Amino acid sequence: MTDDKPTTGKNPLVSGTPRKSRIPRLPHARQDFAASLVVFLVALPLCVGVAVASGVPAELGLVTGIVGGLVTGLMRGSSLQVSGPAAGLTVLVLEAVKAYGLPVLGVIVLTAGAIQIAMGLLRLGRYFRAISVSVVEGMLAGIGLVLVAGQLYPALAAKAPDSGPGKIAGLPGAFRAAFGDGTALASLAVAAGTVTVLLLWKHAPAKVRTVPAPLAAVGLAMLAAFALDLPVATVEVRGLLDAVQPPPLSAFGELASVAVLGTVVAFTLIASAESLFSAAAVDRLHSGPRTAYDKELVAQGTGNAICGLLGALPMTAVIVRSAANVQAGARTKASRVLHGVWLLLFAALLPGVLAYIPIPALAAVLIHSGAKLVPVRALAGLWREHRGEALVLGVTAVSIVAVSMFEGVLIGLALAVVKTAWEASHVKLEVVDKGAGPVDAHLSGNATFLRLPRILDSLESLPRDRPVRLDLTGLHHLDHACRTALENWAERHSAAGTEPVRVTAAQAL
Repeated sequence: MTDDKPTTGKNPLVSGTPRKSRIPRLPHARQDFAASLVVFLVALPLCVGVAVASGVPAELGLVTGIVGGLVTGLMRGSSLQVSGPAAGLTVLVLEAVKAYGLPVLGVIVLTAGAIQIAMGLLRLGRYFRAISVSVVEGMLAGIGLVLVAGQLYPALAAKAPDSGPGKIAGLPGAFRAAFGDGTALASLAVAAGTVTVLLLWKHAPAKVRTVPAPLAAVGLAMLAAFALDLPVATVEVRGLLDAVQPPPLSAFGELASVAVLGTVVAFTLIASAESLFSAAAVDRLHSGPRTAYDKELVAQGTGNAICGLLGALPMTAVIVRSAANVQAGARTKASRVLHGVWLLLFAALLPGVLAYIPIPALAAVLIHSGAKLVPVRALAGLWREHRGEALVLGVTAVSIVAVSMFEGVLIGLALAVVKTAWEASHVKLEVVDKGAGPVDAHLSGNATFLRLPRILDSLESLPRDRPVRLDLTGLHHLDHACRTALENWAERHSAAGTEPVRVTAAQAL
């Protein structure tokens, strides 16, 4: 007798049993691979250019880009933004290298990275969003001005002065000297041609624009310099292993210097603010996961700590590379990790190519990048709508050019705090005088020391021969300076022979 019951085994060869669908493990591999190549081509000339402009070997810029891809790129935080050496820190790095030397730079970057990690673990990343946008934009504008002025000198085959004002003041003389020097004219022609390519590349045919503008501009400059045998300076190549010099233990003793600690604080604040503001900007470019600010700060700190140990440049998230990553169709962090792989392969297999890159072409790339940091159009609109914010932006930028990066940012922050306090301290004094009897004075709003002169001028103008009733119940805030000044005024007014000033205050005051 046969068994007519259906088979219930799980053998996939038996007809009628469901087959499990296979889910691809890397569903976005094609998009991320293509995006990584685009980011690599954008990052390569920028890494080299930032390093040369910072006064360090070109290979160290590639090291920072590699760490930004392979280390920071693997960590959690912002999945699509790309990290590496940034034009925004070029001025500060150059000042640090000139003042303390390359070994101490590694210590500064390592310490700044450790502080970033600590701030991320303490959940302080989100508070960087409370920094005035005008201060950050003013900081970037000041950096852009100094960067443009400083890079015009290598574009003219000339030596740049050390100070920001000196760079700007010396430009007319540098241009005059260039017109009598064949080498300077050749260098200027290469720089001008590079900038022209950068500006006009967006008008090229779509198929041509698959090559990023910075790479195309530098590549064409290389071909022109080689084909025409132009007498222009090129990048000096030392080799990746020779360029990487971990800081010696003796260099850590420099952390006892107040000046070095101030530079560490400047690196930390500027790199963190630039990275987190970049993350906010990148979040607006895509609809994927949002940035976890504290985790992103830990990731940036880890990358900077490793860069410091290798004696390389500091890193930040870079909006140019990040935007290129999103626009190229990246979907996951794999694209930024792969871009680090391509940088590593280039540095290991083709370092000799760097020796053919003209210095004025790299200077032109940074001039173009620096100019974009100066928000001329935004500043005009800001002046029409929010003059206080425009003033903060302008003062921060000018202070960075006139003094230094760290002091300029501090001045901008202080001015932003004063502006906010001034706007928050709205106070109104209403006086009711019926011609006879007591004079009623009502204070409302926020009474702070910033408005104290106005308050006292109004109170002291009241009749001295009449009693005054001062009503403070309308005040939301009364600081110590105002309280003391009002008490002193009341004593002086009462001493004039009239009735004592009667003060009515809210219970909270």
